[in-house]
Amino acid sequence: MVERGAVAATVSRAKPSATGVQRPPPTERGAPPEPAALDGVDEAVWIDVIRKMDEVYNDLLQYEVVLEQKNAALEESHQFIESVLASMSDILIVCDRHGAIEEVNDSLCRFIGKDEAGLRGRPIFELFADEASRQYAQHFISAQRRDSVQDCEMLISASDGGALPVSFNCTPRLSATGKLVGVVVTGRPVGELRRAYHALRQAHEDLKHTQQQLLHAEKMASLGRLVAGVAHELNNPISFVLGNVLALQRYAGRLQTYLETVHSCACTETPKLESLRRELRIDRILQDMTPLLDGMIEGAERTRDIVDGLKRFSAIDPNADEPFNLTEVLERSVRWVSRSGFARFRVDLQVPEELPVRGSSGQMQQVVINIVQNACDATRGRPAPELKIGVEERGGMFVVRFADNGPGIVPGNLGRLFDPFFTTKPVGQGTGLGLSISYGIVERHGGHLEAANGPEGGAVFTLTLRRAAAK
Repeated sequence: MVERGAVAATVSRAKPSATGVQRPPPTERGAPPEPAALDGVDEAVWIDVIRKMDEVYNDLLQYEVVLEQKNAALEESHQFIESVLASMSDILIVCDRHGAIEEVNDSLCRFIGKDEAGLRGRPIFELFADEASRQYAQHFISAQRRDSVQDCEMLISASDGGALPVSFNCTPRLSATGKLVGVVVTGRPVGELRRAYHALRQAHEDLKHTQQQLLHAEKMASLGRLVAGVAHELNNPISFVLGNVLALQRYAGRLQTYLETVHSCACTETPKLESLRRELRIDRILQDMTPLLDGMIEGAERTRDIVDGLKRFSAIDPNADEPFNLTEVLERSVRWVSRSGFARFRVDLQVPEELPVRGSSGQMQQVVINIVQNACDATRGRPAPELKIGVEERGGMFVVRFADNGPGIVPGNLGRLFDPFFTTKPVGQGTGLGLSISYGIVERHGGHLEAANGPEGGAVFTLTLRRAAAK
């Protein structure tokens, strides 16, 4: 480009003639003559033309800079899109409205073992492994269909010659004027998802099994602490059943002697029989028979009830759903813990005769035993250890309150009290699972278990259960 100053200097040397036509100035010897200016064009016009040419050139330079910037941005966007497509684990297929493949990503190439160049232009229907998948693909990839297809599972041919199950989504691709120009198909192999779901389900089953094992282990730990009290409970009825049996054994000998005499004597020897009757106390025996038999029956029933309670307590019944009387559970649990605890521990149980609830009586007994046993342990150092149990009904819910006169719960431990394996007892005296398992049992029964400190000291546990609907 010629600089503006040089052009202006050249033009300024042109002098107009007398006739008004510009003439070139005299040239130096040997120099070529300058081109003659157009007749009738003055210097201002040439300056204006040169100025316009300069402006156009500057505009061209600016357009070139902007074009280079846009080209760089376009190249960057293209590289970004290519990197995203290459990084996608899902399958991506772009085809026209007739199903011819226009673009695929690397994920599809890896799955089917073919490169992009070999797939471009081929019908998408050739990718599917069975006739049913191909027919369904032709159904949703058609020139007339404009709605989307979500989560459609079909089989595509894998690189190893097998069939790979894929969950496909199909979305129509429209032009700026709304005309259907093709479809975009995305897919996710579901084989890994199925394996992950199976592993998750197996882990869930293992967790449930482990939870039941922990529940049973904690139940057995509580049962072990109650052995002494249960042994005492069983010893009483068994003792008087045994005593009554020994008495009946002696009575049987006397009755046998008396009956042998009756059968061997004649009717004339009635005075002898009367004397023997008095000597053997036959009338006393007949009077004692009924009380002895009643006592044996009562002792046997008490033994049966104790054994039945032990069976229900130790049994694994996670899904039990039956009506039961919560009062009986409270009384049985208090009796067992009181027998196994220290002699000074006193329980004041103020409950109605009937507290109908629904669920598992064995699991609820475990909850009550844990609460009462903790109160027994907490009040062991008190001069007059005591636990008060009361019940009130609020809006169809039974609220059972366990209040002891122990030292209470450390405020910092209240938030962790129901955490698994948390215990304040010495090593070997607690597993840290009792309250945690009890909390889960109560939640499964549709109730609540809360812990707090009483206003006058001591710990207060509140058990809330729904009243069973009347039939």
